[in-house]
Amino acid sequence: MRQKSIVVAIAVAAAFAAPQLSAGLVKLASHPEAEAQTLDLAKRLISLRSVQGPGNQTPQALDVVRDALRAGGWQPDQIEITPFEDTAYLIATWPGSDPALKPLVISGHMDVVEANPKDWTRDPFTPIVEDGILYGRGASDMKFDAALATASLIELRRQGFRPKRTIILQFSGDEETTMKSSRVIAQRLKHAELVINIDGGGGTLAEGSAKPLYWTWQGAEKTYDDYQLEVTNSGGHSSAPRPVNAIVQLSEALTKVGAYRFKPELSPLTKAYFEKAAAFEKDPELSMAMRAFAANPADEAAAATLRASSTYVGKIGTTCVPTMVSAGHAQNALPQRATANVNCRIFPGHSREEVRQVLEQVIGMPDVKVTAISGEDSIAAPASPMRPDFIAATEKAMRLIYPGVAVFPSQASGASDSMWYRALGVPSYGASPTFSMDSEDYAHGLNERVRLSNIRPGVAYYLILFTDLSK
Repeated sequence: MRQKSIVVAIAVAAAFAAPQLSAGLVKLASHPEAEAQTLDLAKRLISLRSVQGPGNQTPQALDVVRDALRAGGWQPDQIEITPFEDTAYLIATWPGSDPALKPLVISGHMDVVEANPKDWTRDPFTPIVEDGILYGRGASDMKFDAALATASLIELRRQGFRPKRTIILQFSGDEETTMKSSRVIAQRLKHAELVINIDGGGGTLAEGSAKPLYWTWQGAEKTYDDYQLEVTNSGGHSSAPRPVNAIVQLSEALTKVGAYRFKPELSPLTKAYFEKAAAFEKDPELSMAMRAFAANPADEAAAATLRASSTYVGKIGTTCVPTMVSAGHAQNALPQRATANVNCRIFPGHSREEVRQVLEQVIGMPDVKVTAISGEDSIAAPASPMRPDFIAATEKAMRLIYPGVAVFPSQASGASDSMWYRALGVPSYGASPTFSMDSEDYAHGLNERVRLSNIRPGVAYYLILFTDLSK
């Protein structure tokens, strides 16, 4: 049965690599066992409901990875699965020949967001392949990438490669929720030389033709933080309104927050992004604004144009937006308390306290209390340096699989496990080789999917990246 499944998997992967060949992919050497194993692992992982709460199957998903690594040559004492609250995390070590060198860490997560089968066209936890596309919760975020990286590491070992630098593969168990295990792992691996986060970066395909356009690696991310705005007073009977009303006061504060715009800013990484990405923006006005902003972040017209775009507004500075409101205790009573949540995505280099103080100043109302409430679920982290060895390895790999495709850095507006490493001074880079069209971005949404044409080039990419960065 297993032999038959491998043959079928190879046929599926090969059949759906063909369209990419005509779209600019050179004819790559095949690694049949790794390609088949990628699809097999991805399907098995997707079938497990690794969602926070009752019935969380993250530990079972990690067992699948452990078993694959053991079959690939890892010793039992080199693979650790640690239970953690209702989930678990995995750390697998491939010892290098030079113990004096700090390890290379390959980072990912095994949990996914919830998915209601009633809302999906196909059952989210039943992997289905149709027309060269794998459907299922976690297909793009990030069980396919987990399978691809795992199978590629096993392929390296199959080929007889021995790393000089120790390679550590780790999967956290709660990246989509509390990130507590993510923080624990980073503390344990804070001695690492650098981290390749396979849950970040990636390539863009042209709509319709699926031609590879460009690939970005992720060198920074904005800090996630929530702030509570709170107004309290004594309340009273609604038939006798008073000069101050907690709901009215809170509304005034939220109006000010909604109208405020943080100062636009650039980092070396985002400057490089805007300079390179402008060539791929189809809207001439946006493309011009991207170039102008990269040349001068004080260009108010350029900043206003980018701020009006949902694609770019999060890339030019800190953003804060009200997301939740709660007030009052009875329909016939004056409110004694009114609260709101303001969610901020903070540009690297600024602290949460700094942003809290800005919100206080913008509101300018002593009766409105502003409190940072994210606690330890998030942390401010600096951008990773633009390391020549990392950039050279990724560009070399991309030249092999997609010759001529532009490669440039990016900054994420969301949060990932990279922040825990960066906060400890360990460079971390989002560097997934998976390509998709913008219209295929269904991560966290309905009918999540990934193209199987990513398998062959993905294996080739990881073989180069892992080899070059572990020498």
